[in-house]
Amino acid sequence: MTSVMDGKTAVITGGSRGIGFAAARAMGLLGATVVLIGQDPHRAADAAKLLQDEGIDAVGVACDIASHRAVASLAEGLGPLGEPDILVAAAGVMSERASKTLRTTDTEWHRVMSVNLDGVFNAVSVFGPGMAERRSGRIITVSACLGRFSGPGTSGGLAPYRVSKAAVNALTKNLAAEMQFGRRGVLVDAMCPNHCRTDMGGPQAPRSADQGAETIVWLASREALRPDGTSVPTGLLWEDRMVIDW
Repeated sequence: MTSVMDGKTAVITGGSRGIGFAAARAMGLLGATVVLIGQDPHRAADAAKLLQDEGIDAVGVACDIASHRAVASLAEGLGPLGEPDILVAAAGVMSERASKTLRTTDTEWHRVMSVNLDGVFNAVSVFGPGMAERRSGRIITVSACLGRFSGPGTSGGLAPYRVSKAAVNALTKNLAAEMQFGRRGVLVDAMCPNHCRTDMGGPQAPRSADQGAETIVWLASREALRPDGTSVPTGLLWEDRMVIDW
């Protein structure tokens, strides 16, 4: 039986754990070959082995996504897998609890930005051009409610994290416009997984990682056109398959 993602390749940054791993597993079960990018080589390999034991075609690789050179080198080393159909930018770090704007150190600011924002740009700029050339692809960035201008993102505190996620939203929207909101064959969207039980979210969070990843998988598996030939909505921020305000 043919699965919805048979023959597709998905690259997932932050794929060795949390929401990234949950998304990789779900896409793998739908038939995709999944490339899990993690910072720690042993953890990435172990995560891929867990999926392989479930019959999923998975590869685990280590890379410092904050380094554009490292990401480009990784893509080249992956061969055909370095030209994915789907890119999920899920890698992220939380800022220190006391990191208000006027109390954040330069070191802390750049630590968070280098992963949460530069890491997204690096992945998009390396893996995205091939999608644009093929006029086919799905790019999903993992944002956060704390990055929204319309809600809790403007309530202060955790400055590097909030600002990095707001910037990811802007990057996503800008790229979607450059892809002519799907008319060039590449759908670009951001999503908010909400508060999930991950290393970052903690054990008391109300949602599982699988629940947080569900919208990623839905966005990754959508067709670019509806049955009536009209384009699907894209260039938006999604939560639980619904559009929410930036």
